[in-house]
Amino acid sequence: MTDDKIFIDSNVLVYLVDKDISKKEIVISLTTTKCLISTQVVAENMNVCLKKLNLSYSESVKHANELLDKYIIKIIQPSTFKIAFNVLEKYKFSFWDSMIIASALENDCGILYSEDLQHNQLIEGKLRINKSIQ
Repeated sequence: MTDDKIFIDSNVLVYLVDKDISKKEIVISLTTTKCLISTQVVAENMNVCLKKLNLSYSESVKHANELLDKYIIKIIQPSTFKIAFNVLEKYKFSFWDSMIIASALENDCGILYSEDLQHNQLIEGKLRINKSIQ
């Protein structure tokens, strides 16, 4: 694991389309094109845009395409599920949070930006949770 490899959870990237400009600016300042996200993150962002934020189809697709273009995309593999099952059982996270954590672990990330998980928690002695918006 390397501290310089950063994985970003869905709940952080949705701030890029949030009306709160200060949150959007924080996310922009934290993220670089070297950050990793999974196909799950893109799908969850699309769903939030359409269902919770009530953005139009074209606005939602634009956001999803920007994620695909800006970040390193990692595809969910069968191995990701197996890691997630272990995380789920050991740490008692939700299944979806376990999948995010598994993707970060599988891709040797040292930091996971997430709004849903405990700040500064260390997972498997390798992955540090970091709340981006506090």
